Amino acid sequence: MNEVEKYISTLPADVQEILNKVRDTIRKAAPGAEELMAWRMPSYKVNGKYVIHFAGFKKHIGLYPTPEGIEPFKERLGKYKTTKGAIQFPYSQPIPYDLIREITLHRVAALK
Repeated sequence: MNEVEKYISTLPADVQEILNKVRDTIRKAAPGAEELMAWRMPSYKVNGKYVIHFAGFKKHIGLYPTPEGIEPFKERLGKYKTTKGAIQFPYSQPIPYDLIREITLHRVAALK
């Protein structure tokens, strides 16, 4: 079991299921990206630069695609709480895996 799998395994079963889907979504959108733990959360690097991070919290998933990964999607992120570099996807709403995929693809393209 790698560090990301260990991290996910520490969370409640229903959250683990969601985080595993987020992880799979990111890995498919960024094939070959280095997967590691950074800042105590699953993180992905391409060409030595961070693409995206995610973490599970009590009531939401935190997605951290840097400001460059948020700005182009600002309109579509309107119903979610966002900061300069973070997005909160509450468990009480369907997780937008397609949007996570698009954000990841955008970040990967920006780093190539």
